[in-house]
Amino acid sequence: MLKKLFNHKIRIALALVFVVALALIRAYEDHLFYDPFLDYFKGDYYNLTVPVVDNIQLFAGLFFRYFLNTALSLAIIYVLFKDIDAIKFASILYLLFFVILIGAFFFILLKNGEPNKMGLFYVRRFLIQPIFLLLFLPAFYYQKQKQ
Repeated sequence: MLKKLFNHKIRIALALVFVVALALIRAYEDHLFYDPFLDYFKGDYYNLTVPVVDNIQLFAGLFFRYFLNTALSLAIIYVLFKDIDAIKFASILYLLFFVILIGAFFFILLKNGEPNKMGLFYVRRFLIQPIFLLLFLPAFYYQKQKQ
């Protein structure tokens, strides 16, 4: 097992670099993206009204962040599994999930954001965090083990 790790040390190092990049996106999120919900959800948001947002800027910020997280997540999957078919499949899923989630986010925000703050919180969480990577890694590992 230790020999396998040493044989793949470059792949592991690259994967760690990409994970650090994901952490840096999270660390500098206040400076990189327009998202008035960052401070809103850090506070006592149940007693606050939903902040007024610029929908186009918010969409651009969410899209940019999702794109960065997706690119780094796909890079991690490629480095670990070296499987182009897995990258193609994951790319299609990321695109499909983005369309569904961004639609749901703006529907909740524009139609019933005030009474449905938790729905807004969780849909936004899927858009801004690389949660799908946590789902895809075990799935692709299991698939690779079955082959």
